Amino acid sequence: MGFGCNAAGVIGCRIIDSPRERLIAILTNNFVPCNGRFPTLIAIGTIFIGGTLGEAFRSIASTLTLTGIVLLGILMTLLVSRILSKTILKGVPSSFTLELPPYRKPQIGRIIVRSLLDRTLFVLGRAVSIAAPAGLVIWIMANITVGDISLLTYAANSLDPFGRLLGMDGYIIMAFILGLPANEIVIPIIIMSYMASGSLLDLKELDDLRQLLTSHGWTWLTGICVMLFSLMHFPCGTTLWTIKKETQSTKWTLAAFAVPTIAGIIICFIVANGARLLGLA
Repeated sequence: MGFGCNAAGVIGCRIIDSPRERLIAILTNNFVPCNGRFPTLIAIGTIFIGGTLGEAFRSIASTLTLTGIVLLGILMTLLVSRILSKTILKGVPSSFTLELPPYRKPQIGRIIVRSLLDRTLFVLGRAVSIAAPAGLVIWIMANITVGDISLLTYAANSLDPFGRLLGMDGYIIMAFILGLPANEIVIPIIIMSYMASGSLLDLKELDDLRQLLTSHGWTWLTGICVMLFSLMHFPCGTTLWTIKKETQSTKWTLAAFAVPTIAGIIICFIVANGARLLGLA
């Protein structure tokens, strides 16, 4: 379910009987890329991986890149689950049993109503509660200036050294931070920041996006690191809120924030500086 929405994936962990294994599943659910991250992964993969090859291989390379990222997310899920089960969440693995309930004729109306109330509206309500105040913060940072420089630019400049260590820049890191309410707005925030606009923007053509990003120093290494960090960073606000409600614990919510983010920082640092040491970037 996490491939559609990580918040829905967290709710889906209710079917796991073991509290320990349910918690492990919740903490590692964010390594599965949701629909909000797929547009970023597809666009960046097409521009900086497929775009470096000839027309005949562009589509194949982009597809293989996206597939590789998804498989990496699954691998990280298994690896981190293993680490958690051997460290802070030790315990005896439970056996898996599947009991088939007696067959009953589905009640279509009840299924639709319960699905709408228990899942769709439940998740959307939390999304709106997170997105509204976060959108206000983004607008304030982009439109309030100090000495003709926006607060967004000040924050991005302060994050730039850290971003460079990870193969990115301060604006990209700031976009991920401001993209907490929804992963879909990370790329629009990057575009807004580079174009010095006070509102979210969306370029119509992929070539326009390529020209904008490359003009601000993006290379294939930047694209790879952005894809890796998009795969492995803190969950969106709605997912974090859902984790808080499901676990009834601030501690485990913070752990769900920290685990993928730390993994993303480590992986990006290794990839970025490894490529530089090898003279590839």
